Amino acid sequence: MLNKKFSRRDFLKLGALGVSSLAFLPGFDFGELADSDNLVRVATKSLSVYSQPDDTSTIKFQRFRDEILNVYYEVISDKSPKYNPLWYRVWGGYIHSTHLQKVHVQLNPIPERLSDGLHLIEITVPYASSFLQKTPGVWTPLFRLYYGSVHWAVALVEGPDGKPWYRIRDELVRLDALNYYIPAHQARIIPPEETAPISPDVNPDQKYIEVSLNDQELTAYEQGKVVLKTKISSGLDYSPPGMVPWNTPTGRFNIQTKMPSKHMGDGQFTDDIEAYELPGVPWASFFEPENGVAFHGTYWHQNFGVPMSHGCINMKPEEARWLFRWVTPAADLSKIYTVGYGTQVLVY
Repeated sequence: MLNKKFSRRDFLKLGALGVSSLAFLPGFDFGELADSDNLVRVATKSLSVYSQPDDTSTIKFQRFRDEILNVYYEVISDKSPKYNPLWYRVWGGYIHSTHLQKVHVQLNPIPERLSDGLHLIEITVPYASSFLQKTPGVWTPLFRLYYGSVHWAVALVEGPDGKPWYRIRDELVRLDALNYYIPAHQARIIPPEETAPISPDVNPDQKYIEVSLNDQELTAYEQGKVVLKTKISSGLDYSPPGMVPWNTPTGRFNIQTKMPSKHMGDGQFTDDIEAYELPGVPWASFFEPENGVAFHGTYWHQNFGVPMSHGCINMKPEEARWLFRWVTPAADLSKIYTVGYGTQVLVY
């Protein structure tokens, strides 16, 4: 049952129906989709497919969280919404890009063993279904770990399918009983050269970051020259009752804590895919300690240029990784987090 062949043609048929339920099977690995170059994952509860690339056109049907869709081509529309003109042509119509994640399928070689300590890994399939094993031989479904998310692997073990699985340490808990597991070939070990500091010989005082909330833009300067300029998504203008407002705070700050992998959300251990749980948020560089505001990579939307967050600065994952490497303090990746008084940040 777990080894049933699932062809690309089957996927293109199911692409209109979704394959999300299949991924709860421990043996499902998306392997038959490895040669598909134009895949997206629905990264919100539901999205409408329209008859035209225009959100005032007829809604034909809905797509639901974690369905994997085949994109035929991209469309830059001069219709609504004006803030983000990118649409995708998919089976049955057009779908807006806001809450879609571009994904790929890369199945990875598995090391013979892991040395003691922490190993950064990155998910390379649309999502890996993780499992708890509180009792030997009893595997309980847990989070889905999404493409591009980053996690700490601490061991290789035999999984429920008899194949090697990574044991994942979540920084929210220190109990081994709450480590969880994913198939090892669904993640790659991140090599040291991809996390090495960028321009470490430059005086730290010669690096600083400006964030314009009006323009939704981040600019990084090194020795007075622009080295990165990009659109971001800051906090929404919303104050939930009894909670910290979601607006991104303004003022002068410094990078103070860096975490290559951060579990954000409510801190529940659940398999409810609609729960507010974001394990493995990549490349977090915290600059406002009181409310835990950080620059970090984002795997749940691609709507940069408008506010989207609960206060943090959402970035494209590859740009968040670059920033993580560039800012000080330099990260010690033998530890879950690095603390120090680092690069200056101005938010206005």
